[in-house]
Amino acid sequence: MESIYYVLTWLCHRKCPHCYEGRFHPYRGEELKRVLSDAVRNAPRVIANLPARLTYLDRSESDERGAYKEKTGRIILAGGEVLLKSVREQVLYPSLHQIADKYRAQGGVKVVIQTTGDQITPEVIDELLRRGVWMISVSGIDGYHRGLETESAREAVRAKLVPMFDRAGMKQFQEGRDSWSSDLETGPWYSFWGATPGSWIGRLWPRGRALANGLTLADMTDNFCKGWSGGIHFLDGKYNGSEVSIDPDGNVFPCCLKTKRPLGNLTETTLAGILESVRGNPVYEAISCGHPERMGMAYGWSEGKFLSMCTVQLPSGKSYQNLCFGCDRFHETLFF
Repeated sequence: MESIYYVLTWLCHRKCPHCYEGRFHPYRGEELKRVLSDAVRNAPRVIANLPARLTYLDRSESDERGAYKEKTGRIILAGGEVLLKSVREQVLYPSLHQIADKYRAQGGVKVVIQTTGDQITPEVIDELLRRGVWMISVSGIDGYHRGLETESAREAVRAKLVPMFDRAGMKQFQEGRDSWSSDLETGPWYSFWGATPGSWIGRLWPRGRALANGLTLADMTDNFCKGWSGGIHFLDGKYNGSEVSIDPDGNVFPCCLKTKRPLGNLTETTLAGILESVRGNPVYEAISCGHPERMGMAYGWSEGKFLSMCTVQLPSGKSYQNLCFGCDRFHETLFF
């Protein structure tokens, strides 16, 4: 598999108005203890059930014999905020050690840390690199994050962090789907991105607070199944483009937006077993092909019926449409 997007924790120090998941926010008292203890308990079991070898065949590149090149897959560890001290020490660092041990003799793995960026210090960078991190991806560079409403404020963050990364011997990586396919076996790298106009996530997923606050600009022409972090190719297994998303409870989804029903749970069974159990199912084959409107055709849902289920009413009272809602209604209505 090319990529695994694993959200280690629901805990975040921010409650951004554009966030795709309402469970990402600060927790206090007993709730904080519960969220942390759940992550501490689940992470080792999730990692144990990931594929024994995490490489993929790149169909866009061939070797001198004409065979597809084998490349090293990646695990993106995200939150919430994985660099908060409690998460970093109790969940992230033990997970990095377990991942390194698991893949050391199996072709290796590229580990990406996704962070808002405001918990980064030279000491944290050093601790991450010593634990084998391949990239630090700063994802909070946009006007939705408090304190970063202006370009000058965002530039100040970059100006603060770049010298730290440079002193650590890191190289800057240009975010973009095509760049992930490049043969970048060496690192370490750092990158900056955010939900800015024109970016792949700029229109915002119709999920969580982005939807509740009416901030998403996505419409019926935005097919997130076909996009980066969407469900496309998730069943392609050993080839490039394959990715799944995992939440802190161990639930597996074909996309980061999440279907209403998970494919399975990694605290209970292996990722290979979960994917094999849905392979050939017309619902998930449609998602993997980037055609969500076809997911219900074997169950009496024509494309027309699917499209008729794509409208919701926002808290503001405004009607809103996107293909993701047809997927939601289908998963809520049918059991298969």
